[in-house]
Amino acid sequence: MKTILKFLFILSATLTVQAQTEQSNAGIKGGYNLAAVSFDGDTETGQRHGFHIGFYGESFISESTSFQIELLYSLQGYELRDDSGTFTQKIDYINLPLLLKLYPDENVFLEVGPQVGLAISHKEEFDSNFNLFDTSQEFEPDNFDWGLNLGAGFKTDSGVSLGVRYHLGLGNVYDEGHPKNRVWQFSLGFDF
Repeated sequence: MKTILKFLFILSATLTVQAQTEQSNAGIKGGYNLAAVSFDGDTETGQRHGFHIGFYGESFISESTSFQIELLYSLQGYELRDDSGTFTQKIDYINLPLLLKLYPDENVFLEVGPQVGLAISHKEEFDSNFNLFDTSQEFEPDNFDWGLNLGAGFKTDSGVSLGVRYHLGLGNVYDEGHPKNRVWQFSLGFDF
């Protein structure tokens, strides 16, 4: 993990130096999450509804290519429903995506890049639809998550952006069953 953080620090320092010679912008963004996990690569859970909010900095390296780094707070997890009730896994992350953005058109963008995340809180709840048997347990997820983001969106000339992104988690949330995060994010952003 230290190697990844060092790499991200060096890369963001390089982008900051590059931004001084090219166009750059920063802003805030937030939106809606649909989060789930995939067990052993073949079974996906029900989705947990949540949100994300944070900051971004974008530095253009050419007229149609930029790098964007973000710092996001993201509500993730999953739900499992059956006849006995609903199990909900709630994990809150601080995520750091690093994205290569391509602008095939002046206002349309495609994005791809890695993401690392740190779980800052977690909670598990079981709702049996009968209050006597409701429980709240603590399972220890792995605090570190990583994966790949793919997305697209539209950005106006005034700096307002609408985007959709899919996060394909590659790190295990838990050791048992090898669950990996799967998150759809729908975002609205504003340049400062």
